[in-house]
Amino acid sequence: MRLHRQFTSFYTSPAVMTSPGRHQHRLDAVSPRDLAGLAAIGHGLIVHEYIAPAYGVELSDEDRASVHIRPVERLLDRIADRDDRPLEIAREPGARIAGNCRHFTVFLVALLRGRGVPARARCGFGGYFVTGWFEDHWVCEYWNDAQERWILVDPQIDQRQRGMFPVDFDVTDVPRDRFLTAGEAWIRCRAGELDPAVFGLSVIGESGLWWIAGNLMRDAAALLNLELLPWDSWGAMPAPDQPIGDDLAALFDRVAALTRTPESSLDELRLLFQSDDRLTVPSSVHNAVLDRDEAL
Repeated sequence: MRLHRQFTSFYTSPAVMTSPGRHQHRLDAVSPRDLAGLAAIGHGLIVHEYIAPAYGVELSDEDRASVHIRPVERLLDRIADRDDRPLEIAREPGARIAGNCRHFTVFLVALLRGRGVPARARCGFGGYFVTGWFEDHWVCEYWNDAQERWILVDPQIDQRQRGMFPVDFDVTDVPRDRFLTAGEAWIRCRAGELDPAVFGLSVIGESGLWWIAGNLMRDAAALLNLELLPWDSWGAMPAPDQPIGDDLAALFDRVAALTRTPESSLDELRLLFQSDDRLTVPSSVHNAVLDRDEAL
């Protein structure tokens, strides 16, 4: 199977959040590398907000501000402001910018697209952080032309994190049962195959079908080339523990089915997001962490 040129173009073109903009030359200067090598560049530039202490880093409030940056171009602004050397030079942990799984992901997506490799961000849940739990998580999905398939890559996991979490697989080819896209999680929980109570963010002890629904909307938006923050909310996203009525559940059923087969459903997904106000991403979204509306 060959990837249709429509999708090749759509997922290699710079988009709102994944365009390096004025920093294109920095990405162009990166020497050819395999997937692991490209992911390692992000490891040397970004430190995960919640895992920073494992690297000997204590983040100040000012340091943490970068986790609210959405576009790759602005991430690169922050990186270059701290250290203007080539991106391939790993910074000391304390000199890296704070981010999370979503930032590692959009950075790798930008690197791959700059090399003509179709790539996109996926929002869902990783089953390899806390035993018995599916953790809120983002990964990169890229098209492998030689193997004629989409492959999941976890660009956050470096060697140190391999020792922290039960990761027993190649992170450049994440098994589909170890990372579930939000649509897959929604469908399987609705069918009674999985318990929604184990899907969420363990560090704050929140989980449930409402959390899966929020990630479902974020994943759909990412498939449409708008990768928002893990805590951005809008439209039909349920509040914590809010009951999801039949009408809303039916809407999420449809979105989940479309995100499960994006190559055959992308146009329908786009039309649905454009035509249904409950899904349409507005010009401003609510940053739940900062409890304020922010323009995109």
